[in-house]
Amino acid sequence: MGHKFADLTFTKEVKKIQTKQGSRNNYGRWEDKEDFNHVLSQREADFLTERDSFYMASVNIDGWPYVQHRGGPAGFLKVLDEKTIGFADFRGNRQYVSTGNFATNDKVSLILMDYANQRRLKLLGRVNVIAPDDTKTLKSLEMTEYGGVIERGFVIRVEAFDWNCPQHITPRFTEAQVEQMMASLVEENRRLKAAVGIENE
Repeated sequence: MGHKFADLTFTKEVKKIQTKQGSRNNYGRWEDKEDFNHVLSQREADFLTERDSFYMASVNIDGWPYVQHRGGPAGFLKVLDEKTIGFADFRGNRQYVSTGNFATNDKVSLILMDYANQRRLKLLGRVNVIAPDDTKTLKSLEMTEYGGVIERGFVIRVEAFDWNCPQHITPRFTEAQVEQMMASLVEENRRLKAAVGIENE
């Protein structure tokens, strides 16, 4: 079967277009290996737990896809084992679209971005919605230092993942990243002002 992400996403129709566009031979080589890209390594685990947001897609009963942004402090997405990830569902606008979609279709797709380093990870899985009374599982997903109200949890069984190329990812930086990059310049500015007798504000 080879590359598990390709196995799930490269349908007959996709392969026809790849052939027409000249990329089929390259991607076809993915299928001649033993199964891979379905078990999280330390590389994926580190990347996942460093994220402070991701995009999550579900599909409703009428076949319409729905994409939702999920965010929290870095580390809110937990790697539970090499095939399982999960996160606490903090109270938001209370539309419950994703939760409702998962009631009839447990397939889920995530895109996780690292804009600063132009990296992205695509992940496919099957989701289990954790009810409020499953306190043991929710405990493994909570972040005690974060004040969000947990309504439920999502645990995702990883089916496949794929690292995307960095092409067309515009670098963006969080406030914390900018402050870290600027720290040495701020300190140098302070020292230069002190050296010429200018008071620092």
